[in-house]
Amino acid sequence: MKVTVDTNVLLRTVVADDPDQAVVASGLFTQAETIAIGLQTLTELVWVLRSSYGVARDDISSVIRTIMDTEKVVLDRAAVDAGLACLEAGGDFADGIIAHQGAWLGSDTFVSFDRKAVKVLAELGQQTQLLA
Repeated sequence: MKVTVDTNVLLRTVVADDPDQAVVASGLFTQAETIAIGLQTLTELVWVLRSSYGVARDDISSVIRTIMDTEKVVLDRAAVDAGLACLEAGGDFADGIIAHQGAWLGSDTFVSFDRKAVKVLAELGQQTQLLA
């Protein structure tokens, strides 16, 4: 079976806060032939781990890298790498993905009112513009 997992499936696997659902989710990872994970799913996972569970950036980065390294998992590696670079530099995972996808779509400049996002992305070599 080839599956696309929702954020709650990843969350149960990562935090195992519901033992019964954690067993089912882990079983799915064992049984599935392919596990597709969308960017929105990973973005939600990062947000929930940070806001609801208070997980540190480094630990979230490790979780995402473990997921990426799972043989059966397919995802947009370049976009996830961009999100991780931003997260690990002190920014938001989502901002890294947004900037990456924008460049992929032909943009040459990331623009935002978010000073931190602009600063972090500029430090990562992105062309940025802070809107006032």
